[in-house]
Amino acid sequence: MRSNSNDTIYISAIYEITRLMGSSLNLKQNLNGVMKILSSYLNMKRATVVLRKDETSFGIISAHGMTQEEMKKGIYRLGEGIIGKVAKHGSPIVIPNIGDEPLFLNKTGTRKVSIKSDIAFLSVPIKFKNEILGVLSVDRLIKDKNRRFEDDLRLLKIVASIIAHAVKLHNELDKQREVFIEQTNALRMELKGRYNVGNMIGISDKMQEVFEAIHKVAPSKATVLLRGESGTGKELVAKAIHYMSPRAKGPFIKINCASIPEGLLESELFGHEKGAFTGATTFRKGKFEIADKGTIFLDEIGDLPINLQPKILRVLQEKEFERVGDSKVYKVDVRLIAATSRDLESLVQNNQFREDLYYRLNVVPIFLPPLRQRKEDIIPLINYFMEKFNKENNKSVELSSEAIDVLVSYDWYGNVRELENTIERLVIMSGKNILTPSDLPLNIRHFKRSAEYSNISNEKLTTTIDEIEKREIINALKKCGGVQAKAARLLGITVRQIGYKIIKHGIDIKDIQP
Repeated sequence: MRSNSNDTIYISAIYEITRLMGSSLNLKQNLNGVMKILSSYLNMKRATVVLRKDETSFGIISAHGMTQEEMKKGIYRLGEGIIGKVAKHGSPIVIPNIGDEPLFLNKTGTRKVSIKSDIAFLSVPIKFKNEILGVLSVDRLIKDKNRRFEDDLRLLKIVASIIAHAVKLHNELDKQREVFIEQTNALRMELKGRYNVGNMIGISDKMQEVFEAIHKVAPSKATVLLRGESGTGKELVAKAIHYMSPRAKGPFIKINCASIPEGLLESELFGHEKGAFTGATTFRKGKFEIADKGTIFLDEIGDLPINLQPKILRVLQEKEFERVGDSKVYKVDVRLIAATSRDLESLVQNNQFREDLYYRLNVVPIFLPPLRQRKEDIIPLINYFMEKFNKENNKSVELSSEAIDVLVSYDWYGNVRELENTIERLVIMSGKNILTPSDLPLNIRHFKRSAEYSNISNEKLTTTIDEIEKREIINALKKCGGVQAKAARLLGITVRQIGYKIIKHGIDIKDIQP
């Protein structure tokens, strides 16, 4: 029979073990604590947990009273020794005297076993339902040769059950963590692929120059200034530079300097302390701090208020800043990519933009040409957006060759963004599969007609000028008896020039009658 004092000790031990196993998600740390409790509360020596390494072997993950070198020796195959048999069959084993048991392997070398050994060895499976996860074992010093171990086994089974639930939870969390890491890596690769220069549309020489610049600057730490009209793809280029750089695993943080009120922009960039200003009810990190070890993209940098420009310059030069309402200096490791559609040089001349900041930003400038200056890229872009929006809307809309001609002739002052929005609208609103020029927006059709009218007018004007010039040359030749040198002097041009113009207008000197 068990004494009341033993009951109290057992209950206290189980309580402490349960509390410890629920205190954190650090399995190894928790198991080390459990092994200490078994030793201190119940005088169970060399308490050891082995867990499954693979399908056929188990290894020590936690042990009390063993060195790391000794623990490394504790590798057991299924069916090998006492621990291997418990792991294989899932049933407890008690060895009353390890000196009398040839199956006791003493792999770790921690016990000096002899024929007269007074050490008992108790081993129970760590099972979750029917799945054997590992083995819990302890040494018991034998004082009474007739001692029975039922109470110890009962306690160890309870402890093994608690450990089993913790191990199962730990394994599930590990699986979820692996899935999360895989998904994160897949997403990162998707983003990297999406913003890779190879996936940016541009066959023109101008865009090839942009791609070459991206490839050269991406691996560096240099600050980049993207210049170009709105809608030319500056953000896309900024992301391409980031995801092709060594900082690809770090954050990419974007902030538009023109879209945030001046009074809030400093807080947005550098963060603020609680109570720094009216409405600052909590502490908040700024975008520079969030972008640490990554890239920050400051769009519309030309609209940055003049009073904030020295602080941006400080971050660029010193890699440090202060939060609003805080005098502490914070260090940050951030690559800056800026973009603007404004004329920064004029802003500098008018004292609206600091000259020192301008030169600090303009380390590597990349100019993105407007779409009207790279007409050869329009058709590839049309094809890309047509495929994209047809897929998104489960449609199969196509453009007639005449409609494509109209789109190519348009100047796209809103650049790629305007083209993308136009194609999306055409696909969504279309009620037929083939779109003709009459289906295009009015402003685009009108632009085509205006361009044609302009070309016709220019042709008429050119024809009129040519006719006037031809008539004047003929009159001069008539007055000079067909002598080209005299006619040239009369017209105020050289002999060579009049000879060229005679050929140009097809004038036959033989037909000239004074």
